[in-house]
Amino acid sequence: MIDFQNISKRYGAIYALQQLSATFLPGHTISLIGPNGSGKTTLIKALLGLITPDQGAIYVDQKNIQGDHSYRNKIGYMPQISRFPDNLTVGHLFSLMKDIRNIHDSLLDPELIHAYKLESLYHQKLQGLSGGTRQKVSAALAFLFDPMILVLDEPTAGLDPASSEILKEKIKHAQSKNKTILITSHILSDLDEITTDILYLQDGKPVFYKPLAEIYDITGIYQLSKALSRYLNPGRPSNLITI
Repeated sequence: MIDFQNISKRYGAIYALQQLSATFLPGHTISLIGPNGSGKTTLIKALLGLITPDQGAIYVDQKNIQGDHSYRNKIGYMPQISRFPDNLTVGHLFSLMKDIRNIHDSLLDPELIHAYKLESLYHQKLQGLSGGTRQKVSAALAFLFDPMILVLDEPTAGLDPASSEILKEKIKHAQSKNKTILITSHILSDLDEITTDILYLQDGKPVFYKPLAEIYDITGIYQLSKALSRYLNPGRPSNLITI
């Protein structure tokens, strides 16, 4: 479980986050949605410990993460843009990460390595990989240590349709294993099948945090992008609204 309590973060005169409170529960996939500059990246960085909020506290499994980095072992992170050491091969990267984590092979989850046939690329240097292949490597690393929390930032960007479906099935399987999943994507159609809850941010403030099923029931629309448009702008046709 992840609990954000009155989180605020300011850069100069601009608030990236303002008094945000939300609880992310096990078994839920929370889609973090909002326009550019709404605070999504800042919230992710705060959870990962890359920045420290000016106010408030973040709890993971009821423990304050401030000053305690051990909670990071519970997180699998897939960034929007993966930056790996170019001189490493794919195989060396996986070996390095296993050494850093010091986790026995029997506790690993190599399913995406096999699904994406990454073993055949173990000899290739990371600098020579296409953007889509780097995304596959990043996805495999995020799931490799079987973490209870997954943070996936634009995970399907650059993936071909078949690879995207593999990843979405993997996310649904992780949800069934009671993992807490935080995901961002500008491709709302990718979120339809995997989202349980929506946290919508604007100007660093939470506009709403609701189960997706409730939004569907309120709007009577069962397609995420159109339902969200109708929910945010009830007086306008959903096909005239962009997010």
